[in-house]
Amino acid sequence: MSGMSDVRLTLYARELVEEHEPRVRLNAPKGLSLWGLFQHRRRTRQALLGLTDDQLRDIGLSYEQARIEGAKPFWRD
Repeated sequence: MSGMSDVRLTLYARELVEEHEPRVRLNAPKGLSLWGLFQHRRRTRQALLGLTDDQLRDIGLSYEQARIEGAKPFWRD
């Protein structure tokens, strides 16, 4: 059987569309370069890990949610 499966074709088509659409960067200051975005993520994730239980409750996050987000590498959304 030669050819690509429907799943592979769908994924390839999605990649082609995403290449030409600008990525939306949520919760980041406008005008950041890619490295600036990475640095912003690193700083904010480190700050998140340093919040107290009361501060986390104020922003509507549990300790577990904050830990998961804070543990993400800076290059991941």
